[in-house]
Amino acid sequence: MSCCLKAGFSFYGSNDLASKNRAKGSFRVCSSIQTLQYKESSNPRECLGKTLHLSDQKHVTNFVTKSPKSDPPNTSLRWWEKSLHQNMIEIQSAQELVDSLLNAGERLVVLDFYSPNCGGCRTLHPKICQLAEMNPNSLFLQINYENHKEMCDSLNIKVLPFFRFYRGAEGRACSFSCTNATIKKFKDALAKHGTSSRRLGSAKGLDESELSALASRGLISRNLVTNSSKDYEADVFSIR
Repeated sequence: MSCCLKAGFSFYGSNDLASKNRAKGSFRVCSSIQTLQYKESSNPRECLGKTLHLSDQKHVTNFVTKSPKSDPPNTSLRWWEKSLHQNMIEIQSAQELVDSLLNAGERLVVLDFYSPNCGGCRTLHPKICQLAEMNPNSLFLQINYENHKEMCDSLNIKVLPFFRFYRGAEGRACSFSCTNATIKKFKDALAKHGTSSRRLGSAKGLDESELSALASRGLISRNLVTNSSKDYEADVFSIR
C-alpha cells in the first residue's frame, strides 16, 4: 500500500511495495478534507482493502481553531464615573439636589463637590467610593462643579474637593474640605453623623438662605423657599 499526499509528500511502506504498480485499491490522502468517498477495488486480489478519497477546495492549513472573543473591558468611563455604588448619585440639577435632600428622611446625605480638572478630587475618589460601600445606609450625592457653577456659587462652594453632611431635621450637620492626606476628617464625620440612633424627624434639606440663592438665579422655584420654611417650623413645633 502507498500513501500519497498531494501537498508534495510521498510515503512508502517498504522498497518492495514501492516497486509494485499502484493498485486501484491504494490509500490516497489529499491536502484538504471535507467529503469522504469509499470505492471497492475492481480487483480484490490486487487490493483487499478499500480506497479512501479525500477531496475538497480548502487546504488543511486553513482550518484554525479560534477561541470565542470576549468583550474588551470598558475603558470609556471617566475617573469620576468609576467604582460607583448604588448609594452614589450624580446630581443633574439644583431641583434634583433639593428633592434628594428632602426625600432622604433621616438618612445621612453627603454632598461631594468635585471637578474633573481637580487632581485632589481624582486622588480622593477611590476612597470615597470605598466609604460609600461601607456605609450603604448613607446617600452620596456627587456634584460636578464644571457643570453646575451657578449652583455651587449659590451654595458658597469656594474650594474643591468639598463635602457637606445633611441629616434629618438638623439640616446641615457639618461641612469641610479634605484631601487624600486628611481623609480621617471624612471618616470621623461619617462615624459621628452616620451612626447616630437619635430620631431626627423629617429632612430639612438646604438652608432657607441657600434655597433663596438658588431661586434668585432661577435654578429652582421660589415656592420651594416658602414651603421649606413652613415645613421646618412645623417640624420644630412638633418636636417641642
